[in-house]
Amino acid sequence: MSSNWWVVLEEQRGAGDGRSWSLSETFRFDDQESAEAEALRLAREYQPVYPWSPKSRTPMRIPGGYLVIVEGRTSRFHFRLTVGEAI
Repeated sequence: MSSNWWVVLEEQRGAGDGRSWSLSETFRFDDQESAEAEALRLAREYQPVYPWSPKSRTPMRIPGGYLVIVEGRTSRFHFRLTVGEAI
C-alpha cells in the first residue's frame, strides 16, 4: 500500500484589516521525499498573490514545512507550505 503525501499551500490574502488565511493549492505525492522536495521548491519559487510587487523573500524551515515572508514595496505578507501524510 503506497503512502499518500500532500503539500498544502496557505497564504494571506486581502489588505489591511481584511487580511485572512486562504488555502490556495494542494499537491498530492506518492512518497514523502517527493512532497518535501516540492515544498522546498515552492518555498523558493512560488509567486504569492500578495504583495503585488515582491522585493524579497525569506523562506524558513518550520516543523512540517516552510514559512515564507515576502516583503513588498509597501507591505509584508507570508505563506505557509505544510507537508503531511493522509491517514
